[in-house]
Parts: sequence; structure tokens; C-alpha cells
Amino acid sequence: MNRRFPMQSTFRRRRPLMLVFAIVAIFGALVVSGCGSDDEPTSSSSGNAVDLAFVQEMVTHHNSAVAMATVAQERTTRKEIKRLADDIVESQTAEIKQMQGIAKRLEADGVKAGELGVPEAMMGMSGDETMLEMADPFDREFIDMMVPHHQGAIVMARAVLKNGESAEVKELAQAIVTAQSREIGEMNSWRTTWYGAASPAGGVPEDTGETGGSMKDGGTEGSSGGHSM
Repeated sequence: MNRRFPMQSTFRRRRPLMLVFAIVAIFGALVVSGCGSDDEPTSSSSGNAVDLAFVQEMVTHHNSAVAMATVAQERTTRKEIKRLADDIVESQTAEIKQMQGIAKRLEADGVKAGELGVPEAMMGMSGDETMLEMADPFDREFIDMMVPHHQGAIVMARAVLKNGESAEVKELAQAIVTAQSREIGEMNSWRTTWYGAASPAGGVPEDTGETGGSMKDGGTEGSSGGHSM
């Protein structure tokens, strides 16, 4: 009988310690569970069909811009165009990966792509970048193709700002509007200096609150930004 007493005494001493460990383990599990729910968006808040349509269509739009900018890197002799082309290639290659990731997450959440609500003719995709390879004067043709391309990006971005739900997509879209407005102004300023007039496409599309918008002459409005279209 006496041999059992030390074991029972040891168990009694360890029991409070075991209880502490159990409480710590339960608390830790609750903390991890809470963090997980904050970091992982639910399907209802991650985005909608317009967000998915935007990132899918903007990937194609970005690829077109990168193709034009790659030609400009080889052909331009002006530092201004070279700088713009370098920025387009660098920033939009990264944004393509970002948007592809967003598309995968939205699809995993069960989101089905809908309509962005922007007519194809207003997306600025009518130019053929292969024409740039033989364009003369090159910089004028590059500007005349990239300005409407930027205008289309702004129209598309405003559509998702109005009808999308994803905070990440809207942040990207707003950056596009800001940066492309500035760059349209830059390109029209360069074209006026070098060739005597701004792009025939006009300037920054006016935000009418509806899909589309008219173009401002010269397109000098805009603020600093780091994205290029």
C-alpha cells in the first residue's frame, strides 16, 4: 500500500501543470483559428463576376502593352520613350502575375466571370503592335498607339471601380487610372514638342460616371503613379 502513495503524490503535483498545458494549447488553437479567419477572405467578400472579368481582360490588355513596349525598347532613340517602355515591361509583367493569382483565388471561391460592361471598341486594343516594327517616325506611331491603349485601360479600370467588390482589384484599378492619366499627359506633351500636335486620340477620358467617356484634348491631367498600361 505504501508503495502507491509516492505515485499518487507525484500525480497530484503534476496535475496542475498538465492543466496549465491544456489551457495554453486550447488558447493557442483559438488564436490560430482567429488569425486564419482574418487572413482568408470569404467567398462573399473576395470579389464578384466583374472583378474576375476585369483581371482576365486586363491580363490580355497588359500583354499587348508589354509587346508594344518591347518593340519600343529596341527601336526608340529618345530617352523619354525608353524610360516609359522600360516601366511598362517591368510593372506590367509583375501585374500580370498578380492578376493571374487573383483570378485563381476568385475561381476557387466559386466566382464565375461576368461582363465588365466595356465595349471592345473602347478598350484601346485595335492597334497592331507588329506595325510598330516598321513604323516611321517610330516615336510618333508608338504614342499614337499607346495613348488610346491607356484610354482603354482607364475606362476598364473605372468599370471595376464602379461595379467590382474586391478591395485588391479596386486598389489596382485606381492605380491604373492615376498612372495612365499622368502618362497620357506626358505622351501628348512629348508629341506636341516633337511633332507639333498631341495624339489624334485625345487625352484622358472624362469620368462621366457611366461606362466609357469622352476624351479631353491634350490629356494633361493626372498625378504621379508607378503603374503603366
